[in-house]
Amino acid sequence: MKLLFILDTVEFPLAPTPALARRVAGLLAGRGHQVHLLELWDGETPPPAAPGCQSHPLAFADERRMNRALEFGRAGGTPVPLRLLRLASMPDAALAAVRQIALKRPRRLAAAVRAIEMLDRRAGGFDAAVAVAAPYAGSFALAEAAIPGRKIDWQMDPYAGNASYAAPGAWKRERRLAQAMDRLLVTPAMTRYYAPGAPLADFSARMEPLDFASLVPPAPVGEAVKSGAGRRRCVFVGSLYPTLRTPHYALELFRALDEPGWELVFVGGGWENYPASLPDACRTVLGDRLVITGPLPRAEAERYLAGADVLLSLGNDLDNQVPSKLFEYFAAGLPVLHLAKRADDPCLAYFDRWPLALCLAEAEGTGSGVLARLSRFLRAVAGRRLPYDQARQLFAANTPEYAADVVEAACAGTR
Repeated sequence: MKLLFILDTVEFPLAPTPALARRVAGLLAGRGHQVHLLELWDGETPPPAAPGCQSHPLAFADERRMNRALEFGRAGGTPVPLRLLRLASMPDAALAAVRQIALKRPRRLAAAVRAIEMLDRRAGGFDAAVAVAAPYAGSFALAEAAIPGRKIDWQMDPYAGNASYAAPGAWKRERRLAQAMDRLLVTPAMTRYYAPGAPLADFSARMEPLDFASLVPPAPVGEAVKSGAGRRRCVFVGSLYPTLRTPHYALELFRALDEPGWELVFVGGGWENYPASLPDACRTVLGDRLVITGPLPRAEAERYLAGADVLLSLGNDLDNQVPSKLFEYFAAGLPVLHLAKRADDPCLAYFDRWPLALCLAEAEGTGSGVLARLSRFLRAVAGRRLPYDQARQLFAANTPEYAADVVEAACAGTR
């Protein structure tokens, strides 16, 4: 088959969603399919190549500058009038804002539609095109594109159901998107929207669950980063957000536990969303047993992950999104401490299957009973590791090979 994947890294060049899709695209190319990648990117951080695939980059430096000038619309930060002045000093970014905010027709959407149609003509007609979301610009572009092949929307994050932002048009627009697609591949946490009486119930026959394809054998990382003081480490690798994913409970737990033989390590960004007093209050107790690296290159972050004794998972304050990082944790074979922000955390079902897991809820607090459970867990699991084959057996539906099977069948129209 001749296949087109539409990937978007304009806002988040290192986002996991397109990286997972590239891996699957590479597997399909290895199976003999002719695979093209339309890469919507920021004009600054080139997307990596996918083995065997033909890449067609389409840059949006104007939208990158617009997003930075407006600080991605985040609350706080620079006052809005100053953001607008900054935006006005960059004509291309200002025009991008007019197109996106005032005209509701961002350049990315219109340009992607033209690119999809052009690539389809050059290829002599794709058998299928796969838009990978989120973001959803590529999905809406594919919905509009006049091409005869099958249209598949691979949704790894919700659109209208995403409570962390206000989706333009919400369910009405998502219904139009579903109507334009031949197949909708969605994460298990999103299947509820297709149940009887739910907003997308009319499209349940087009929907198929497809979980994050992020379970792969850990890559060799060279020398793992360990504690310089010979202590054991509980390590979080990922990004923090103001309300969605926060470090507060982890800091409170380890400050209350005050275990001399353990360090709490945060690898990744997001600390700019919090006052310095937050980690400093914990550091007054833990001292150098609290380590915050800030953002690191992926290879360096993986060295910290490899050096962990226990991995720390922070639950999202959402009931319909699971961090794809979860399956990288399982692939590493390490014990995982999961801190749930809510009782209906969708991650809990996965941890029920992982033998080396302890789940604590923020609502439990840091009382003596909770601290005793945490202390017993750390003592019991330190130094333990499960082989990758066992993780693969437990989470077979999270492998790229499984995802490639599902996407291949969706493109062929055989399931």
